[in-house]
Amino acid sequence: MRRMATPLSPALARRIALAAQGFGAKPPPTVGIRQLTALVNRLELLQIDSVNVFERSHYMPAFSRLGAYDKTQLDRLTTGREARFTEYWAHEASIVPVDLWPLFRWRMQQFRDRAARTPDDWSHANRPMLDWLLAELGANGPMRASAIEHDANKRSGPWWGWSEVKIGLEVLFRWGDVVSAGRIRFERVYALPEQVFSPELLGRTILSADAHRELVSRSARAHGIGTVKDFADYFRLKSAPTATAIRELEDSGELIPVEVAGWGPRGTAGPAWLHRDARLPRSMNSQTILSPFDPVVWERARALRLFDFHYRIEIYTPEAKRVFGYYSLPVLLGDTVVGRVDLKNDRQSGVLRVQSAWAEPAAPADTADRLAIVLREAARWQGLGDVVVAPRGNLALGLAAELT
Repeated sequence: MRRMATPLSPALARRIALAAQGFGAKPPPTVGIRQLTALVNRLELLQIDSVNVFERSHYMPAFSRLGAYDKTQLDRLTTGREARFTEYWAHEASIVPVDLWPLFRWRMQQFRDRAARTPDDWSHANRPMLDWLLAELGANGPMRASAIEHDANKRSGPWWGWSEVKIGLEVLFRWGDVVSAGRIRFERVYALPEQVFSPELLGRTILSADAHRELVSRSARAHGIGTVKDFADYFRLKSAPTATAIRELEDSGELIPVEVAGWGPRGTAGPAWLHRDARLPRSMNSQTILSPFDPVVWERARALRLFDFHYRIEIYTPEAKRVFGYYSLPVLLGDTVVGRVDLKNDRQSGVLRVQSAWAEPAAPADTADRLAIVLREAARWQGLGDVVVAPRGNLALGLAAELT
């Protein structure tokens, strides 16, 4: 029988969620390997995305929580045999702690089984290519796709322009037959697992049910508080095994059933679970911008539930139909998302361009002042000089005044 659920206010739930994600703590005087390691271990993953109009998404969460830092130090943590993090399909393509990799063996097997039972799957007609790629990595060590392709680099497709070599490497990557050995200029370096991981890690066998329970446990810790859908989405799990894992974690005392007003249908109190280690802050001191792929906002329904913030990234929206801009980043002040700014890193001119700036209806009066501080720090982090604000959006005029 499910324990009686404790009622929690939406405001407290919001602060719990932010605290679990590393917000609210005093920024360290310097940000180095130790702080970056602790943050990624707390978040469990950094989503990777190719868009680089301001900054690539996996670099942003550390800036949002810790402030300016040396990006090459994060790169160091994902490269070589001493790497603390690797990549896999967790929440989309993601950087994850190395010890998470064995927890996805069931997913690797699912990818393999799906290919096996699909007669026209690419892998059937290209088995010799896959074998050749494994042999190349075995003979030469970790390599990028471009290094393997040499002069036979044939590109096709309207979006990514992947060659047969790249397709094959990605198939093997999904199956777990090759792994990431870091990136060079954002291009993934592929390797055989034994070239990167320890024998102890490679020998770790975890049953699917146990892996799901551990993934839900980590998801719940990273959320602080959440629903079945929230916990499932973090690692792209199915609802049924997630619900089973939640029941087991509730029985063990790790998850505590709660109800949050407005989290249920038509604004009623909805079932949720609080992680036993979650902090319950009375207030939240934060002042930052978020990547569109930050865990705080990437699940749009949760962002709406937590912050009353309707958020859609408009990269794929035709320009004439965009409302807020191509790459708008949410603005977080305290425990509230108060607006969004469409940023462009103009590397050629050495300026940070604010293409548009918008405030939410309940944004505090000092939003422009506080956002200006954040944008100046963001510009310094990117090695840029001025911050230039275009006259678009209801916050643009005030923000421009603060930045002059």
